[in-house]
Amino acid sequence: MLIDVTLTEAKPQPKHVTSPEGPDTPTPHARRWGPKLWAILFVAGLAMFLDALDVSMVGVALPSIGAELGLDTASLQWIVNGYILGYGGLLLLGGRAADLLGRRKVFLGALVVFGVASLVGGLVDHGGLLIASRIVKGVAAAFTAPAALSIITTTFKQGHDRNRALSLFTVFGATGYASGLIVSGLLTGIDWRLTFFAPVAVVAVVIIAAFFVVPKSSPEHGSIDYAGAVLLTGGMLAAVYTIVTAPETGFTPLVTATAIAAVAFIGVFLFVQNKVKEPLIRLGIFKIGSIVRANLAALAIFGSYISFQTVVSLYLQNTLKWDPLQMALALAPAGVIVAFLSPIAGKFIDRFGTKPMIIAAMGAFVLGYLWFIIRGGDPTPAYFVDYLPSFLLLGLGFALGFSAVMVQATDGISDDEQGLASGLVQTSGQIGGAVVLAIVTGLIAGPAATSIAQYRPGLYLIVIVGAVGLLAAVSALLSGRKPALEAA
Repeated sequence: MLIDVTLTEAKPQPKHVTSPEGPDTPTPHARRWGPKLWAILFVAGLAMFLDALDVSMVGVALPSIGAELGLDTASLQWIVNGYILGYGGLLLLGGRAADLLGRRKVFLGALVVFGVASLVGGLVDHGGLLIASRIVKGVAAAFTAPAALSIITTTFKQGHDRNRALSLFTVFGATGYASGLIVSGLLTGIDWRLTFFAPVAVVAVVIIAAFFVVPKSSPEHGSIDYAGAVLLTGGMLAAVYTIVTAPETGFTPLVTATAIAAVAFIGVFLFVQNKVKEPLIRLGIFKIGSIVRANLAALAIFGSYISFQTVVSLYLQNTLKWDPLQMALALAPAGVIVAFLSPIAGKFIDRFGTKPMIIAAMGAFVLGYLWFIIRGGDPTPAYFVDYLPSFLLLGLGFALGFSAVMVQATDGISDDEQGLASGLVQTSGQIGGAVVLAIVTGLIAGPAATSIAQYRPGLYLIVIVGAVGLLAAVSALLSGRKPALEAA
């Protein structure tokens, strides 16, 4: 029978084995990881470190960039969204390219482009050029990220080994995020351009290590759906431009045209995916309930948190007049929590399964956002009471949720489609980040804020997005039906 995306039970498909979303059965004798496996995990993890480092560094530097280049809030969000759109729009193409062209080749080539784009971003003096460099950088990340994740999922066997590897993979992201906050706080105080130059050194290290460590993979047979990639990216760009511009200008002829273009591009994209022989997204994958829920969780996590970080950065630095380092240190505990808890997330997944882990994670996110709304509006806040609990809850959410989402999104997927599954879940996160941030920015854009009141509409939307992700995760429990594999 066909599988309804809202169900928790499913029959195995030829290329996909649905996950029970319950506790994984640990391998009776989990293999000991030798130096080669650790080296592969380390190099793939550095790509995750690099992406998280870049996101957190730019988030801290936004107010300084705006002050020097004369960019308002609506323009500043494009520095974040330019990266996200380049990233999210082409992640599926990146994942497919890794499957078809070879993971090592795609990984190395994209890293070179990432480093060059980061260098250019630190040299330009015009907001438009800076945004363009961020888009190119996001495009490069769209190829490094799914290649890195599929390197892990094809190197480590499904079950205990893969759960452990993905939980350690998360540590690199947490370390990169926390490091980026501190480093950016220090560098922005000198010159925000240094935050663009710093990742270049990391890129050089990753390229050298990957060249010697990452094994060559045999390319799969097939073709790449370039038309689908162009349609998806064009639809996302048009949609975000409409969302950002419409609140300021209304539906002018240009905004109306971009709104129509967004609907048309995405509609044609879905039509094409059902017609081409080798689609960018095999739409049948959405008939598996566990994969749908994993992608919804990724959308809610990144959509809410990227927007939250942007709002907090603007509020603390522009309204409360905190310096960049002070703001970075305030957010750092979230990254520290992830770094400490992520290594044991794999054990929790083995014991409890992905479903309760994701529910607990989304609950922590919602509580964290609510705490900031309730306690964070004091003009003279007491950090340990008003802010720290919120940031610790968000760190807990990432520690519990990220690995669980990645495991759930790739469980039961054959090796020749690991790039697709990896790219799909990351695309969901980036699309969530781009669209939610665009709407939040539209809600808070305006004259310089003198209180938390201007930011509250955006914060309320962030809570709603987190709550929707929580409800989607809980729906698997409320259905009252066991997964097909568990029932068998």
